[in-house]
Amino acid sequence: MLRVIRVRFRYLCLFTVILVLGFFSLRAIYDHMENRRVAALSWSLANKVIVVDPGHGGIDPGSKGPTGAIEEDITLEVARKLATVLSQAGAIVLMTRESDMDLSEEGGSLLTRKRQDLARRVALANEHDADAFISVHVNSFKSGPTEHGAQTFYQPGSEEGKKLATSIQSELIRLLKNTNRKAKAVDYYTTRNAKMPAVIVEIGFISNAKEEKLMGDVDYQGKLAYVIYSGMVKYFAGHATPTSGAVDKEKATETFMQNKGEIYNAP
Repeated sequence: MLRVIRVRFRYLCLFTVILVLGFFSLRAIYDHMENRRVAALSWSLANKVIVVDPGHGGIDPGSKGPTGAIEEDITLEVARKLATVLSQAGAIVLMTRESDMDLSEEGGSLLTRKRQDLARRVALANEHDADAFISVHVNSFKSGPTEHGAQTFYQPGSEEGKKLATSIQSELIRLLKNTNRKAKAVDYYTTRNAKMPAVIVEIGFISNAKEEKLMGDVDYQGKLAYVIYSGMVKYFAGHATPTSGAVDKEKATETFMQNKGEIYNAP
């Protein structure tokens, strides 16, 4: 009787292993198919004016991690990589900063300069009639160092902002596989004053030592850039018309040839 139980237990274990392997195999196949779909839909970004905003910089370095990583440095690197992959898809990309700087004028209090900096970042997007405003930040929760996971925020009442944030968050969940957070409506100055769909992507918790290390890794930064890009492709593909697709594809090819650089492939 004992031998029968052992045999059954072994078969049960084997069956469980097969189920687990099958699940992950199906998931890998699904991700591969989704990444191919994103590549096929990348033309939807052609001619779109996208403002990429690396959070903080200059007078405001942002949050600092337990081992010394600084928010302004991480956001700039991810934003640069995002700008590259968006440009390669044919988008017209404007960055609010490309170095350790802010957009405020010297003089005045720190609070005044911070407000002016934010106002000018949003003004850049509004003045260029941008199609989307993407602000890259890192989260921090010092009283809870185990908090983790990327999350996307949008302005309450903005339906298009919600759609864009939800699309990006879905890709963060699908591809990073280390977050189950949902897109959330929060009132921020930048999203409130932007005249286009605007989101803030908190790419992880710098207060979490593990995520601090991840976000400082060049390969992971490239992965984050691709994930945000993937969410944007799906969002704009949902707003594109079939008749404009052929023209956009031609423009995308032309723009790609003018903006050759490092390509961030699907993870």
